[in-house]
Amino acid sequence: MGKISVKVVPSSSKNLVVGWLGKSLKIKVKAPPEKGKANTAVIELIASKLCIDKDLIQVVSGHSSPFKVLSIQGLDDSQILASLKE
Repeated sequence: MGKISVKVVPSSSKNLVVGWLGKSLKIKVKAPPEKGKANTAVIELIASKLCIDKDLIQVVSGHSSPFKVLSIQGLDDSQILASLKE
């Protein structure tokens, strides 16, 4: 299981992986930061980028913060980084 740090910008005009901000991946999502909507949007966006099922991704820290850590089952850290750099 791999992990990735993300910086989330909620309530954006579109869902987009912006790029790397230090060791965190900056992500913009349309969803507002309420009732887990932004977290769900982040999981769906990362799952589509990695071509995996969204059920394999969980927010392990930062549930109510813009800085989050996601765990991704079935991929290690190097596979996650390689897939997201493409």
